[in-house]
Amino acid sequence: MEHLAQILAVTPLDVSPLPHTAANSAHLKLILTLVFTIIGALSVLFVTIGGFRYVAAQGNPQAAERAKGTILYAIIGLLISITAVAIVTFVMGKV
Repeated sequence: MEHLAQILAVTPLDVSPLPHTAANSAHLKLILTLVFTIIGALSVLFVTIGGFRYVAAQGNPQAAERAKGTILYAIIGLLISITAVAIVTFVMGKV
């Protein structure tokens, strides 16, 4: 193992063909906002699916509970997504 470490220590790595990008807060904010927006849209979709499942339960207690769980967790995901966007916007505004 020591021989491998010595070989790697003296062997220069050629990283010139790798792309060099300038990371700035605008790009990071855009990417994170896009990700959290997609998560929020999925949460709204799951609330809708949970609503349809609740209506389709037709009095079946197990199916109704599963539908309520879907709606609850989708709303929690939506709140987390909204909070994450607010945090990212606040932090990136301070940078």
